[in-house]
Amino acid sequence: MIKINEHYLKLKSSYLFADIAKRIDRFQKDNPDKEIIKLGIGDVTLPLPLACLKAMHKAVDEMGVSESFKGYGPEQGYGFLREIIAQNDYQSRGARIDSDELFISDGAKCDTGNIQEIFDTNVVVAVPDPVYPVYVDTNVMAGRTGTFSNGRYQKLVYLESTRDNNFIPDLPQSPVDLIYLCYPNNPTGATITKDELAKWVAFAKDNKALILFDAAYEAFIRDPELPKSIYEIDGADEVAIEFRSFSKTAGFTGTRCAFTVVPKKCRGYNAQGQEVELHALWNRRQSTKFNGVSYPVQKAAEAVYSDEGQKQVRSSIDYYLTNAGIIKEKMQKLGFECTGGENSPYIWIDGKKDSWSFFDDLLNKAGIVCTPGDGFGLCGKGYIRISAFNSLENVEKAMERIEKAL
Repeated sequence: MIKINEHYLKLKSSYLFADIAKRIDRFQKDNPDKEIIKLGIGDVTLPLPLACLKAMHKAVDEMGVSESFKGYGPEQGYGFLREIIAQNDYQSRGARIDSDELFISDGAKCDTGNIQEIFDTNVVVAVPDPVYPVYVDTNVMAGRTGTFSNGRYQKLVYLESTRDNNFIPDLPQSPVDLIYLCYPNNPTGATITKDELAKWVAFAKDNKALILFDAAYEAFIRDPELPKSIYEIDGADEVAIEFRSFSKTAGFTGTRCAFTVVPKKCRGYNAQGQEVELHALWNRRQSTKFNGVSYPVQKAAEAVYSDEGQKQVRSSIDYYLTNAGIIKEKMQKLGFECTGGENSPYIWIDGKKDSWSFFDDLLNKAGIVCTPGDGFGLCGKGYIRISAFNSLENVEKAMERIEKAL
C-alpha cells in the first residue's frame, strides 16, 4: 500500500491564484464578449530588454557550434553571472557578499519554497500576515505547521502586519527559529527602513534565529534611503539568506532566472548544538536536486548589468511605477486608503468590505481582476491587492471602469 504525505491534506483546498483563475473562467463563459483587464497576479507584460534578447540570441548560436557548445553547467551557476551580480547588487552598496555565496536558480518562488528542506521539521516558523502563500504552504507540506483552524495554522507564529504598524510587524514576543520577511512587501507594497530592518537582524542574533529575506521587488525601490538588500545591515550575513529574482526586474517571468544568497558566515545548529554552515547544506541540496539554469538564460541575465541593459531595465520599472502611481491616485480619490504604489508595483487597498465580495464586484461590474486580501491571511480581510503589471492603456482603462462601477 502506497501511503501519501498526509501533511498535503492540511493545505487549504486550493492555491489562491487557482481560485481566482476559476472565477475568471466562470465569468468569461457567462460573458464571452466582455473584455477582462487583469491586475491580479504579478506577471509582467513588457517584453525582455533588448540587451537581454541580443545576449540570449548570441548564446543560442554558441550552442549550435561544437567549439562553444555547453552541456551541464555548474549547479551553483556560471561564474560570469555570479561575479557580476556580487559586484553590482552587493559590493557596490557596501555589502560584503562574494560570488561564491550566490546560487543561480530558476525562480525565487522555487527557492523560497525549497529552502525549508535544509531545516529541522520542528523549528518554530514565523510568517508575516498577510503573507505570500508559498512561505506557508511549503512548511505545511513539510509538517511544521499543525492543522488549519479558524484561518490559521496552529504551530505557526503569525507576525501581524496592519495599518497600525505601517505593515511592518512587531518583533515576536517569544523565541522563533525561522523568520520570513519580504520587502518591498508582497502583498502590501510596504517598505522597510534600515533602522527597522536592523531590529530584526539583532533579534535573529539574540535568538540564534535565521531570517529568510525575500527581496524579489528590490528593483522598484527609488528612495535612496531604503535598503535594497538585508546585507546593507551590519551582521546580517551571519543571520540571513536573501532571495532575488530577474522576473520583475527584467521581465524573466517566462524565461526563469533568479538567485539566492547564502553567506558562508550563516550558521544553523545540529542536535548537539554545534554550528553547521548553511551554505554547504544548500549547495548539497542544489547539486543533488537541481541541474542549473540554461546557459542562454544566464547570458541573458548577465546582460541586465550592461550599460544598455541597466537603462532598459530602469525604463521598464519606471513604466510599471507610473502605472502604480495612477492606480494609487485613483483609488485614493475614490476614498480608499492605500499602501504601496511607491517603491513597489503593488497597491494594497482597504476595500471597506469583504475581500472576495470586492473582488466579485470589480470582476462582474468592471471586468477587472484584482487579488482578494483574504487569500494572504487573516490580516488581509477587507483588503484587495491591485498589480501595476499591465499596459499603461489598460491601467487607465481599468481605472475609468472602476470609477464608474464604484
